[in-house]
Amino acid sequence: MNSAAFVPGHVSPGGPSAHWVVPGLEIRKASVSAQDNNCYVLTEPDGGAHLIIDAADDAARVLALVAEAGGGPVTAVVTTHRHWDHHRALAEVAAETGARVLAGTADADELPIPADGELAHGDTLTLGGVDLAVVGLRGHTPGSVALAFREDRGDGGGRVHLFTGDSLFPGGVGRTGSPAEFASLIDDVEDRLFGVYDDDAVVHPGHGDNTTLGAERGQLAQWRERGW
Repeated sequence: MNSAAFVPGHVSPGGPSAHWVVPGLEIRKASVSAQDNNCYVLTEPDGGAHLIIDAADDAARVLALVAEAGGGPVTAVVTTHRHWDHHRALAEVAAETGARVLAGTADADELPIPADGELAHGDTLTLGGVDLAVVGLRGHTPGSVALAFREDRGDGGGRVHLFTGDSLFPGGVGRTGSPAEFASLIDDVEDRLFGVYDDDAVVHPGHGDNTTLGAERGQLAQWRERGW
């Protein structure tokens, strides 16, 4: 199990998962492809239901990650965005678990199987007794979404965990295809993530290691200047 610092949370293809227990949620992370795609399994503590974020590849490994979390029902598989490397195992995992397939509205039609529901900025996704906020981050793809979970510390002030797909990484925002797409993404990331959540918020990206908003905040101006 990883320490409370949540950084770097390093996992490797074919290697063991990372595992954190935080107030109100368990988080597991595994790398499931040669592209170092991260798959996350979130488990609510009361009923043991699971949510998968990005069934990116290697369905057997994704399902093993659920088994590591105790097995039981998978309520949904959320695909953070339409790119092929984030949904190669989606069809098999959905068929095996019976989970609902969810994605951002503008990306849902691009999945390899029909979506059961669409996610929009400001929505709340419920996992048992756990609420996750949907954050739209337009630019890497039109329908990219992140999920935000706030630890349940009883006073409303718990640390936030952000599952950002390919929209935010250590060292910058995700790749975009034009200046307009970059402007959209950097604006959303700055306004909807850095402008809302505290520096101790943990960023769990779609590839590679974790970071925090505080570790990245000082680079925002450099990212804008660097451009797309």
